Amino acid sequence: MSRIVTFGEIMGRLAAPGFKRFQQAMPGSLDVTFAGAEASIAASIAYLGGDASFVTALPDHAIADACVANLLSMRVNTRHILRTSKGRLGLYFLEAGANQRPGNVIYDREGSSVAITPAEAYDWPAIFSGAEWFIISGITPAISRNAAEVSLTAVREATRHGVKVAIDMNYRSKLWQWEPTLQPRELATRTMRELLPFVDLFVGGREDAEAMLDLPGASTLEDLARLIAEQFPRIQRVAMSLRQGISATHNNFGGLLYDKSTGEFCYAPEKDHFYSITHMVDRLGAGDAFTAGLIQALTTPELSAQSTAIAFATAAGCLAHSIEGDFNFSSREEIEALMNGDASGRVKR
Repeated sequence: MSRIVTFGEIMGRLAAPGFKRFQQAMPGSLDVTFAGAEASIAASIAYLGGDASFVTALPDHAIADACVANLLSMRVNTRHILRTSKGRLGLYFLEAGANQRPGNVIYDREGSSVAITPAEAYDWPAIFSGAEWFIISGITPAISRNAAEVSLTAVREATRHGVKVAIDMNYRSKLWQWEPTLQPRELATRTMRELLPFVDLFVGGREDAEAMLDLPGASTLEDLARLIAEQFPRIQRVAMSLRQGISATHNNFGGLLYDKSTGEFCYAPEKDHFYSITHMVDRLGAGDAFTAGLIQALTTPELSAQSTAIAFATAAGCLAHSIEGDFNFSSREEIEALMNGDASGRVKR
């Protein structure tokens, strides 16, 4: 079984119940879970039966203990999580969108343990021992200057240890604030262009790719995928989640995978066809589920064919919209049923 390592920040997610606005929900109760892109990817892979390790830094207190226990309940390997005397647990607050009203996220992450813990605190040889893939997102280097430096060290160390690197772009304009002289997009572009020479698999949506890489306009998705692979020669595959937003609670969802070695493009569920998600339970975490599904498929022999891998990833991302919270509690059986055409949602009796 392939060992997968992810690195990033895990936070407390405080969500207004249902579709309430913050001013309706507070004072009052918020729904608390744990969330974060790379943690969500590791949890999804582990839930699907994969061998996933999550690396981060957390404060040494009881709430962080609960966070680690939550990861362990998903069968994520947590032995390389650092516990620190400095720093805090990051938070984000979520107000779900509905119909034509968009959702809203408020971050409270400054000074978190992973934002301030230096690269030399991590035991990279032990972290990457026996690993096949390392996954990081574009969110982690956005947190702080230090987190960006740690991210660069991490991809370099992964490459040095013969570990393939996947990056999920995930542009978050609210986070790229650590160099005030630059606009968020400029800072993101400069930082991500330092990381991408070490990347084997690029994952992202079109808007993320264009925002973070400052690429000249590509007329088609195929042109954009080729352009990314041409500009960064180490990249062998480009995967894109495709989303058509009808409203906050109605999206169409699909996926694309480009293999540079063969020039082949595969789409899911089919080219110019999408899964229609008309009742979105939770908008967040679908991209993480897509990335997790893709890596899990590529490291599972019977799922590793390009067309099968992107079908599995896209079905995983689709089903994540039906699950509350950032973690995708969808089984391999459920994902394969959807990718094979069972989209009825009928009760299993």
